[in-house]
Amino acid sequence: MSGKIVIVTDSTANIPEAALGDFDIPVIPLWLIWGDDRFRDSVDIDPPTFYGRLPESKVFPTTSQPSAGEFIDFFQEAGQGADAIVGVFISSKLSGTVASALAAKIQLPDLDVRVVDSLSTSMGLGFAVLEAARAAAAGKPVDDIVAAAEKACDGMNVMFAVDTLEYLYRGGRIGGAKRLLGTALNLKPLLYLEDGRIEALASVRTKRKAVARMLDVAEENLAGKQMAEAAVLDVDCPDEGAAVAETIRERFGLPVVYQTQVSPVIGAHVGPGTVGVCFYPQS
Repeated sequence: MSGKIVIVTDSTANIPEAALGDFDIPVIPLWLIWGDDRFRDSVDIDPPTFYGRLPESKVFPTTSQPSAGEFIDFFQEAGQGADAIVGVFISSKLSGTVASALAAKIQLPDLDVRVVDSLSTSMGLGFAVLEAARAAAAGKPVDDIVAAAEKACDGMNVMFAVDTLEYLYRGGRIGGAKRLLGTALNLKPLLYLEDGRIEALASVRTKRKAVARMLDVAEENLAGKQMAEAAVLDVDCPDEGAAVAETIRERFGLPVVYQTQVSPVIGAHVGPGTVGVCFYPQS
């Protein structure tokens, strides 16, 4: 029987209450920097406040990872009375969060800290965190918990349709989607996470067609398997997100499709109007 193992993550996971259930998962916030203001993601500023301010702002918000010092404090507090900590965090190719966590781990030789790079974000990260939490709740040893998180990461699919590439471009996270920059402004880019980076999947004339294409690609990627779990993410467009969630429930036969609004740090990069889906296949 293993001792107490704590699962932790960062604020970009956006795990909705319905998915979190009874799990207690400490969260370290990333930073949103807006001119002279600094906000802890989803702590000092919530999504409605952020999206209300964004269209009026002449200054573009930027984001930053927690420092190694913040991680040291976070790990020490989360690890009180625990035998180990398993931290599952946003892709190292989108943020320096994993690097800060690893730097903190070196400074805590008496604490068994395992750091998992999800190569994902939003519920692509969140589902891996939940798999780790389930393994911990089942009394699995720490190596098995890490393996459970990594397995979920390996099978994860994250796709999203954005209204514009402007936010990704200005935030420096555009990755392989850069090739779509020259397309007509009225086209809706369909993007996905590949090996932790944002890549271009297609450019479609309308948002409705982009969402339809996204679900067709989801079915292709499943290759005949069933979805294990799925979540729809939306950026300040909950009605659109709800409609996509209902379509997934009907098309893929899932009784529950979680819906989550992304945190301000992610919203700053993808922009309002973004709708996406995160899922992984049954093994």
